[in-house]
Amino acid sequence: MDEERLVRAAKSGDLDAFNRLVIEYQSRAYNLAYRFMSDPASAADVTQDAFISAFRGLGRFRGGSFRSWLLRIVVNACYDELRRRKRRPESSLDEFTDDGERLFVEPGTSFSHEGKKPEQEVERSELRAAIEKCLDELPRDFMTVAVLVDIQGFDYKEAARVIGKPVGTVKSRLARARGRMRECLNRRGELLPSRFRLDDETIR
Repeated sequence: MDEERLVRAAKSGDLDAFNRLVIEYQSRAYNLAYRFMSDPASAADVTQDAFISAFRGLGRFRGGSFRSWLLRIVVNACYDELRRRKRRPESSLDEFTDDGERLFVEPGTSFSHEGKKPEQEVERSELRAAIEKCLDELPRDFMTVAVLVDIQGFDYKEAARVIGKPVGTVKSRLARARGRMRECLNRRGELLPSRFRLDDETIR
């Protein structure tokens, strides 16, 4: 996809070009919205509103990463909706790999763990549930960077563009988010995923 060409065309009023951008990024935008809204219908509504806002605001896009610009609109749309509801987001994780690393998945993906023992499935399920609860306890700013970096897989620079803050702020918030996640999981007696362990921690 020639993103720059499509963006230029869309800014000139080419709806087909904008629709191609929508198709390219709609799954990622929806997944990000779903992490905040925890409801498929609400996530779909927020995503649609974000794309409408993006189309209307194309004249304000000054170049760079269109994806980051778009996802910042998605994040802001989620915040606006959550403020309207006056409640906190209820983050949800789709899946974690065996060592606790992130695994990005599309909506509706089904999982099959052939060959895994029942007790392993129970452990994975319990860990996912614990991580979800601990994420929900994070302050919203910390949760946002944790979702962007540890779930969506963004690097620091792109996460910074999405939230409109310096890279240093992203790193600081992520470190504090992981620290709180580590403390929360320890309280629950869970084996820590590798990203939440201190550098000198080993599994005993």
